Amino acid sequence: MTLIQRFRLSTALQASLFVLLGLGGRTAWSAPAAQEAYALHSFTRHHLSDVYFAEGVAVGDIDGDGVSDVTSGPLWFRGPDFGIGGEIRPAVPQDRAGYTDHFFSWVHDINADGHADVLAVGFPGTPGHVYVNPGPEHLDQHWEKHAILNSVANESPQFIQLVGDGTPELVCTNGGAFGYATIDPQDPLGPWNFHRVSDVVAPKQFGHGLGVGDVDGDGRQDLLSKNGWYAQPADLKGDPKWTFHPVNFAQPGGAEIYAYDVDGDGDSDVITSLSAHDFGLAWHEQIQVEGEIGFRQHLIMGSKPGQNPYGLHFSELHSVALADMDGDGLKDIVTGKTYYSHHKQSTDWDAGAVVYWFGLQRTAAGGVNWVPHLAAADAGVGRQLVVSDVNADGKADIVVGGMKGCSVLLHETVATDAAGWKAAQPRRRKAD
Repeated sequence: MTLIQRFRLSTALQASLFVLLGLGGRTAWSAPAAQEAYALHSFTRHHLSDVYFAEGVAVGDIDGDGVSDVTSGPLWFRGPDFGIGGEIRPAVPQDRAGYTDHFFSWVHDINADGHADVLAVGFPGTPGHVYVNPGPEHLDQHWEKHAILNSVANESPQFIQLVGDGTPELVCTNGGAFGYATIDPQDPLGPWNFHRVSDVVAPKQFGHGLGVGDVDGDGRQDLLSKNGWYAQPADLKGDPKWTFHPVNFAQPGGAEIYAYDVDGDGDSDVITSLSAHDFGLAWHEQIQVEGEIGFRQHLIMGSKPGQNPYGLHFSELHSVALADMDGDGLKDIVTGKTYYSHHKQSTDWDAGAVVYWFGLQRTAAGGVNWVPHLAAADAGVGRQLVVSDVNADGKADIVVGGMKGCSVLLHETVATDAAGWKAAQPRRRKAD
């Protein structure tokens, strides 16, 4: 029996168990959204593989059938049932006592031939590669591999539109500088051009915490780090350095960083994990300090139950996503525990590999409340998680990788009444 055949059998058996026993689902609740009076939200875990192949995952239409697929390291899984579609490269299980050679990936048609390719980043500080989709008639073959950047550092790189040219850039650090790599439209599979926005101020291999967002409201995306933010200039000709604004967002840094108007006052606040291998999740309220942009930290979850209104705490928030999970028009935080990320060296390394979403609520008095909802108890988030409507039913699903393998958490809702919704709400802890 081949490796793929064993995976297909394992996946089929797991799916049957989910149906027969009702396993994998975790119910959570949200404030009433505009389109549904009251709803109970739950997630059913579809465990695509329990083999450690990659820390990250990606979502996109690999076979061109109009349905989202999932990639995890060397494999892609065909939607909507997520059986194994094929190998991108030889599928070699990774040693959980060490680290995988595939940390992050994104699905995008890099060479503009109409087929979705995979941009892959290995262990931090190693080169980035593009795996070229051979087309739907040849997906039984391994994909051609092209090196595009000599080193992709920082443990939260992003492939996102940064400079407003309509094409995503690979945002990372390279040679100790923050910056972004751009695709050469004339040679998309050749070396990409790295544009430095800072001096050599970052670790040359690792480093935690990186984000993209418009902090100052000028309509241009800025680059965020754990130590502050770099303002994108109006003119990028000549690759000028971006003005740095120091802010202690997170020490030692955690995951993806976001600029978002949390409190609804019209400016961009900052959301970040405080430590990738310890505890902490916070949002930083933008304030004015002597006419300049400043920030005030608000802790969402710390190292002790008493530091969260609901008594919640878990460690190793190595990946964070921001998405509207409940359809109320506000973006929520999705994160979880990166199980076994530094093996037994990490804080609470053997605690549950949970996945949570924190629903954003704005109070009538102008305050903010983040309501935690359990999406999965034993899936973990790896170094990269994806929120995407993978089954096209209008609800945001969660896709995770890491030491626990690859899982899709499919989002379901059930209508209820006011009493049922109220009874299901997470309970706030009593003050000490």
